[in-house]
Amino acid sequence: MALVTESKKSCAVNPLKMSQPLGAAYAFMGLASCMPVMHGSQGCTSFGLVLLVRHFKEAIPLQTTAMNEATTIMGGFDNLEKAVLNIRERNHPQIIAICSTGLTETKGDDVDGYLKLIRDRHPELADTALVYVGTPDFVGAFQDGWAKAVTRIVQALAKPRAEPRPQQVNLLPGCHLSPGDLAELREIVEAFGLDPVFVPDVSGSLDGHIPDDWLGTTLGGASRDAIEGLGGAVHTLALGEQMRAAAAALQAICGTPYTVFDRLTGLTATDAFVQRLAEISGRPVPQRLRRQRGQLVDAMLDGHFHFGGVKVALGAEPDLLYAASMMLHEMGAEVAVAVTTTPSPLLERIPTAEVVIGDLEDFERSAQATGCDLLMTHSHGRQAAARLGKPLFRIGIPTFDRIGNAHVCMVGYRGTRSFVYAVGNLLIDQIPHYGPDAWPLPAASLAAATAAPLPTRMETA
Repeated sequence: MALVTESKKSCAVNPLKMSQPLGAAYAFMGLASCMPVMHGSQGCTSFGLVLLVRHFKEAIPLQTTAMNEATTIMGGFDNLEKAVLNIRERNHPQIIAICSTGLTETKGDDVDGYLKLIRDRHPELADTALVYVGTPDFVGAFQDGWAKAVTRIVQALAKPRAEPRPQQVNLLPGCHLSPGDLAELREIVEAFGLDPVFVPDVSGSLDGHIPDDWLGTTLGGASRDAIEGLGGAVHTLALGEQMRAAAAALQAICGTPYTVFDRLTGLTATDAFVQRLAEISGRPVPQRLRRQRGQLVDAMLDGHFHFGGVKVALGAEPDLLYAASMMLHEMGAEVAVAVTTTPSPLLERIPTAEVVIGDLEDFERSAQATGCDLLMTHSHGRQAAARLGKPLFRIGIPTFDRIGNAHVCMVGYRGTRSFVYAVGNLLIDQIPHYGPDAWPLPAASLAAATAAPLPTRMETA
């Protein structure tokens, strides 16, 4: 069991984490015909907007209530009212989703009360859903904001259905899953004859497609009708520990049972997911999934010589950190450094001696002290990799110095296979004693490789 510690430095140096409001806004972008709004200053929104634009290379719909010094002191009702009415008049969204920032949280704005008063004063808003979530950016991190937003979406919009839909399965994905991950999971679920409903669904809105018509709101994702119909599903699959609260909220409202999967990267993790789908659908596992499983096993056999004994430094949000670290551990690599952004029940289960809730300075210093061979984090880790002279494998948000981030896939049999190949090929290219010209391996490297444990089964949530 890993020891979880928190950095006590006076300031963050090259921060690893991002704020709660940004995570919440990202979740709202997975809803169809939605306009996310940050209740705070223009700078808060601009920062998040630029970060997401650089990662996805797409136009990002994100508005602000444009609070200033005077409105912060006097209260943000007027700004919020003007923002809601202007968005309703210009863009006609089905959902206006509002998240707070540290500015308005410190002031103590009663946004729920504001929205009730706005509805009373403007009956023309009757056909527009107003969803609010409190996400102060002085606590928590990106993953926390996403989790709170999805829970609030469920609480505000989901309704029990009198007529259940026996083929419908709800999937509540965590923020660590890319649009490409969700597209892969959709194919897996549909292979069992089930109808998957993703909330949020960034694979519909941020998958890099060219729309037929320009819209000022999100270009796709989970519709309001789909969210309201979550209660008709036969089962809910929460994808990531961060989604446990949202799944529990949906069960409390609609009575829908749920299963939490702490990760979907890896052989045993995907086996557990596929087995659950077979139980829900009553169908056998399709032959094409069986073949994909065999291909993954072969990829792991091909790659384990290159992973064995390699020391890796990982820096990511908790759910992504857990998924990547467990996969590396199963391939025989050593997770020598693990740095994350916020507390999570998963941290103690990460296969390493210590998990630090800290920043990229902690990440870099620990990687140097332990002699890591490979760094894994987002693009802000590139300076550390350059200083240490080590290869960097980019995971998570933001990744702004690569293209195609929306289509990266690390889940399921095919996604895990791609992850093994990508990391393995980087190790072959960058680590001399694992390169093709180094065979036969030196005795020390051969001993480390052959001593590396083979992948074993693990218990999933």
